Amino acid sequence: MSTTLRSTVLRVGGWLLTALGVLHIAVTPEISHLIRQSTTPAAAAWLLPPMLLNHVILGILLLPLGGLTVYAAPFAARGERWALVVSRVVAATVSTLPPTLLALMGVRYRAPAFVAATAILSAACVALLAAAFWPRAASSA
Repeated sequence: MSTTLRSTVLRVGGWLLTALGVLHIAVTPEISHLIRQSTTPAAAAWLLPPMLLNHVILGILLLPLGGLTVYAAPFAARGERWALVVSRVVAATVSTLPPTLLALMGVRYRAPAFVAATAILSAACVALLAAAFWPRAASSA
């Protein structure tokens, strides 16, 4: 994989993570509304705080992960150790999310925002893993 391609793929993966963070935060009010409509007021009062905590924290954490990946991309593509560590840790960490989602949720949940988020996450994982761990050419080592 060329240095330019590696940098581009890492940047795209980082932007996908950032988009996922924005999507996560954007759908939070919709999920709150859905919970309020689908449950009793007492159940909504019980369910909303952990859901809000989850969505807001995950959305906020995805923003710097994506931004840091975008920032580190050209440095990682050139083989700078700190940037390789950043890109590899981010890639390995976010790549645990799709199998975890599949194990916990299965394929039964088909809400459009959830499907979009899962697709974005999966694309980001493939891109990040490929770019972060693809062997460097001998001439660029």
